[in-house]
Amino acid sequence: MEIKLTTAEIRTILQGCQYTLRLVGSSKDYRRLQSSEHFSTSNDVVLNDAFDVLGEIVDAIDCVQQATQQQTERI
Repeated sequence: MEIKLTTAEIRTILQGCQYTLRLVGSSKDYRRLQSSEHFSTSNDVVLNDAFDVLGEIVDAIDCVQQATQQQTERI
């Protein structure tokens, strides 16, 4: 089964994930966990890295939409 999402829906979901990650990252409990000497990930990524990646993906979607719109306007 394929899930069909519009570009706007994809963008909204990704931005919602960013917002959720920001909320988690700003919580006192999460900051305490992340600062623990026992907190470790296999490649040293932290929550802010995930937030940044989602932002880059949203920016890339915006670039594709702008390029597509410019091509459409030229025709």
